Amino acid sequence: MGFYDYSVQTPKGDEVSMKSFEGKVVLVVNTATGCGFTPHYKDIEEMYEKYHDQGFEVVDVPCNQFAGQTPGTDEEIHSFCTLNYNTKFPQMKKSDVNGENELPLFRFLKDQKGFEGFGKGPAALAMNVLLKGIDKDYKNNPEIKWNFTKFVIDRKGNVVARFEPTAKMTDVALCVESLL
Repeated sequence: MGFYDYSVQTPKGDEVSMKSFEGKVVLVVNTATGCGFTPHYKDIEEMYEKYHDQGFEVVDVPCNQFAGQTPGTDEEIHSFCTLNYNTKFPQMKKSDVNGENELPLFRFLKDQKGFEGFGKGPAALAMNVLLKGIDKDYKNNPEIKWNFTKFVIDRKGNVVARFEPTAKMTDVALCVESLL
């Protein structure tokens, strides 16, 4: 199975097939409303506004699996994002990205691009310390480690990059731009 064979649900329960994004560059991201990385919404929205007309889409999947940082309902999450970050890209239903109830899309994405580390800098060091306390083997499995892990899919449905939340958003934007 490939990227276009998966789907996710909207908050109203409608299925959104990834096939509807065929021929487009897609950013798939698990998000949270109460996380230190929540300001990434601003950068993602800027990318969406800048590149949407060139064939860029965002698949935003709110997730409450990381320190309970997305406790609200789908409606509350949507209100938070539109009020605080003026987001216009569609949000999907709050869902799991790891474990028994994970979305099949995320299992596929993790199989395509595993964890390669948090990089360097203070945020990376903090994430390494945090994750050692949660999963001593975190460096050796592909699981999503935290909120705002991003996957970039090219116009042919290939998963070309995985960006951990510690990655610079300018690097994410450069990757997207290179595929447009």
